[in-house]
Amino acid sequence: MSERFRLFIDGQWVESVSGEWFENRNPADRGDLVGLFAKGDARDVELAVVAAKRAYESWRLVPAPKRAEILQRAGRLLEERKEALARDMTCEMGKILDETRGDVQEAIDTAFYAAGEGRRLFGDTVPVELPDKMGFSIRCPVGVFAVVTPWNFPMAIPSWKIFPALICGNTVVFKPASDTPLSAVNFVRVLEEAGVPPGVVNLVTGGGGTVGTALLEHPHVRGISFTGSTEVGRAIGETAGRLLKRCSLELGGKNPQIVLEDADLDLAVDGAVWGGFGTTGQRCTATSRIIVHERALSAFTERFLERASKLRIGNGLDPATEMGPCVTEGQRDTVEHYVKIGLDEGATLLTGGERAIEGDLAKGWFYRPTIFTNVRPDMRIAREEIFGPVVSILRARSYEEAIAIANDSSYGLSSSIYTRDISRACRAIRDLEAGITYVNGPTIGAEVQLPFGGVKETGNGHREASHTVLDVFTEWKSVYIDFSGRLQRAQIDTHGVSGE
Repeated sequence: MSERFRLFIDGQWVESVSGEWFENRNPADRGDLVGLFAKGDARDVELAVVAAKRAYESWRLVPAPKRAEILQRAGRLLEERKEALARDMTCEMGKILDETRGDVQEAIDTAFYAAGEGRRLFGDTVPVELPDKMGFSIRCPVGVFAVVTPWNFPMAIPSWKIFPALICGNTVVFKPASDTPLSAVNFVRVLEEAGVPPGVVNLVTGGGGTVGTALLEHPHVRGISFTGSTEVGRAIGETAGRLLKRCSLELGGKNPQIVLEDADLDLAVDGAVWGGFGTTGQRCTATSRIIVHERALSAFTERFLERASKLRIGNGLDPATEMGPCVTEGQRDTVEHYVKIGLDEGATLLTGGERAIEGDLAKGWFYRPTIFTNVRPDMRIAREEIFGPVVSILRARSYEEAIAIANDSSYGLSSSIYTRDISRACRAIRDLEAGITYVNGPTIGAEVQLPFGGVKETGNGHREASHTVLDVFTEWKSVYIDFSGRLQRAQIDTHGVSGE
């Protein structure tokens, strides 16, 4: 009998109120049942939120350096278990072991970075208008946060949200993607062992339409942090706005890599292969558009095609595998749908465009690395997020046209330019409409000490990672202390003050 994984509510691992379970299967081998997971609903959400609200009253009073000690222990536990956690993640998500190790490493980095904020959480001390008076600002926790995360980075992205939430004094109800619940269970087990008190972190697995909606609409949930599709994010934003809840949205991308005529083409190809087909293209920062100067187009395309067509597809547990499966059959169907759209629109298919079904690959949701050329900026494959191993090559006649094509998108998450010209590189940093710009590097590979997020329909303006994430999980309070012993009226009694 397959192992059953329960909900974590108020410090206890419990079955769902309904007693129902859902399956989690290996996308590289659908015959491999990873486990059965408790199927939560609104009743479980109620129990989790009540526990989180009760725990908040004591957790917010724990000194931040003491909260940081728990995060440091969690980081060390993640380090100790990195390989086992990575293997579990590969089995349920599909990406190769090098990438799942990187996913866990990002959670480790975030744990230690967030713990460092336990002795910072800076505010401002500023001059005030009146004598014998001082003014400063402090950060205060918000309350109970709903954390809703996707399947493509099932440990890194929860860490981006949960660790900062905790260091700031908030409590959390965590709803992970139903395609990757095991990594969420593993993450919460680490927090439990690290010493997070009961009710501070709660885990409710289940569908977005039941668990996610109940969380969002619960009156005691003060904020939500969501990473996922723009369509779902827009609906969450509308509900959060109506209910006046704190809301942080990190959504889609259609990320461009510009290759100018003076670029190191071998380096640009390395970036395109990694950015386009790493994680099977299932990243919000994936390189889905490559905009190449016409003088470099032929040489770049030839080298890129040669590299991509030789990528080894297979089970991510095999060290020789370079690209794993799509996460589900539905995701592979979406990729196929967009490949058909590209062909119907008149783009030229250079390689891929089909399922990989030979041998053991028939057991999973594999799709070949796919490259289109002769792609116009107005084509759907150049405008809509596919979230799969599909890359479009577009022609540009100049730097200016390349920038214009890159910016002609409703998204603005990550961007990249390959050039040896420092002037054009700096102009691109200024001109590209994106939250992240890489020079001579791919569009993927963000680090935790810099802000992560985008512009336009990529989100609602918040940033994750770095110290900037603290603005999501804290409220600012301004403090005035008057030690004059008399009434002093700002803006009124300041006229004529001599400083005596």
